[in-house]
Amino acid sequence: MAPWRSAILGSVAGIALSSLLPIGALGAQQSTLRGVVLDRSTGQGVIGAQIVVVDEKRTVVADSQGKFKIYNLPPGRSHLVVRALGFPPRQLNVELSPGAITDQPVQLDSTDAGRLSSAQALPSMSVTALSTRVNYRLADFERRRQDGRGQYLTEDEIAKSGAYSVADAVKGMRGVTYECGGGGGCFVRMARAPMRCLPEYIVDDREMNDFGPSTPIRDIIGLEVYTGPTEVPGEYAGRYAGCGVIVIWTRSGPTRKKR
Repeated sequence: MAPWRSAILGSVAGIALSSLLPIGALGAQQSTLRGVVLDRSTGQGVIGAQIVVVDEKRTVVADSQGKFKIYNLPPGRSHLVVRALGFPPRQLNVELSPGAITDQPVQLDSTDAGRLSSAQALPSMSVTALSTRVNYRLADFERRRQDGRGQYLTEDEIAKSGAYSVADAVKGMRGVTYECGGGGGCFVRMARAPMRCLPEYIVDDREMNDFGPSTPIRDIIGLEVYTGPTEVPGEYAGRYAGCGVIVIWTRSGPTRKKR
């Protein structure tokens, strides 16, 4: 073969090889995270659980079996937050290998022990007031109150306001309206919500849209008000989050389970 032909063929082969290498190298750098979110107490998949990749600002939702898959993640350590309605959120770190699928099952714990464990993981705070015993069921209430995304009323604040009903207690809050007329009586509606879109009521961590608005004010020891989807925490981000959420905690709620 003539020397000039060998040179041309060598150059063509070199160009073809160099054009393939970046594609292979790029593909090798991508990682995939796969897993399932389970309820620790039942072993069942948690439908609609949100898996947040904090560093990448990406969120996926688990399917009807609690399964999820996240593609095109950078290799190395990823910080995840997993949350779902009725469960304390869970944080974890996952090591992702280049070009590989990493399986990461996640358990969420809705039991009292799990809630207390989540609350105990919070940073310590300096308190100047006299210490008082906090109702164990208000651990999540206090955690969200520290976050400050919504509006909150404690038992003492409700008593000092002189409110005679749930609506009377929240109608003066930012972004909350109190409407009457049309034959439907009076009701609370969030100012940013569409017409006829009423807030969802959660009583002692249970959806109770019928009983919630009429909960006796004397039984309430905590109120949380979220006026729209940007405020609603992940555990209450259901299909009606756009209408707002009112969370009610009562003194006669579920008792601590014996172990």
